[in-house]
Amino acid sequence: MPYLVRENLFIGNISDAAEVLQNGSSEITHILSVLSSVSISFFTEWRSGVVIPTKEIKKVCVGDGEDEWRSCLAANKVLYGLEYAGKDLKLVRMAVPVRDMESEDLLDYLDVCLDFIENSRKEGAVLVHCFAGVSRSAAIITAYLMRTEQLSLEGALESLRQSCESVCPNDGFLEQLKMFEEMGFKVDHANPIYKRFRLKVLGEFYNRGEKIDSSKFGADPGVPTQVSSKEEASPDEGKKAIPVYRCKKCRRVVASQENVVDHVPGEGETSFAWSKQKSGNPFNKSDESECSSLFVEPLKWMTAVEEGALEGKLCCAHCEARLGYFNWSGIQCSCGSWITPAFQLHKSRVDVSTA
Repeated sequence: MPYLVRENLFIGNISDAAEVLQNGSSEITHILSVLSSVSISFFTEWRSGVVIPTKEIKKVCVGDGEDEWRSCLAANKVLYGLEYAGKDLKLVRMAVPVRDMESEDLLDYLDVCLDFIENSRKEGAVLVHCFAGVSRSAAIITAYLMRTEQLSLEGALESLRQSCESVCPNDGFLEQLKMFEEMGFKVDHANPIYKRFRLKVLGEFYNRGEKIDSSKFGADPGVPTQVSSKEEASPDEGKKAIPVYRCKKCRRVVASQENVVDHVPGEGETSFAWSKQKSGNPFNKSDESECSSLFVEPLKWMTAVEEGALEGKLCCAHCEARLGYFNWSGIQCSCGSWITPAFQLHKSRVDVSTA
């Protein structure tokens, strides 16, 4: 039996969903399936006697819009499927392809899931289910409670456990839900928290031997047409000028502030104490912890990165002056922080101006 979490909101497992899909329900009108596949055939593979009629409404894939590269999801990957399903096709089912793994990207599915739950509750009642009703469905409903009731992760999870005490999202999902809380209950691709998460995911792709799709690289800020078209589309005289970084030698724009991935500064020279000889006054190190580099997202002008190298120099696309270094396994900043993966521009090789 599904558990009632809030009015018109239930949580359950695949057996609960199959029961509703096969026999109907006097309450539930919508189903959100969070399984490794969006196909209804997943139910037949789970139990051979289960046959559920469906009629597709639409299948939405990750687009190639201007901002899509900022998400972790690969272009053309299925974002969700929507269909009429079950007895007399009376139910509306949305399915999102999420595996119950700590390394799985949950954040980029939250918006579509939470919107579906909200709209479904207005029209009827919704059952959110995964395979066991313990991790994936619990993570989605926890995020929903966090957003709609402005609850902390701990508060939302505790509230959910009052309805269904067995829920236990995996550690990777809990980490992402904490990021969701820190971003103000939204998935903000421009937020430094999300940028660090995205780079970590790309690094995991690389370490698994997967080729990084160049669609995941940021647009080249040095190509003027990409900037001018945006400015023409949304002229705004009061808009704050965005700092950009130019090659010191030829003045080509190589990054904007929007590409910078901030990091928490380390402890300066003490971080290197095991390998570096101390010099000067050990108590006067305020300048030593100053970061001598910028760390940015991978950008389309970084040809060595696009060619698949593990590490190498980052050279200006115009004059080939050396601007920095990249390493998918990470680089230690002069402040002591370890950045993984790292796309490093030395501050001494670039100048700051405004776009």
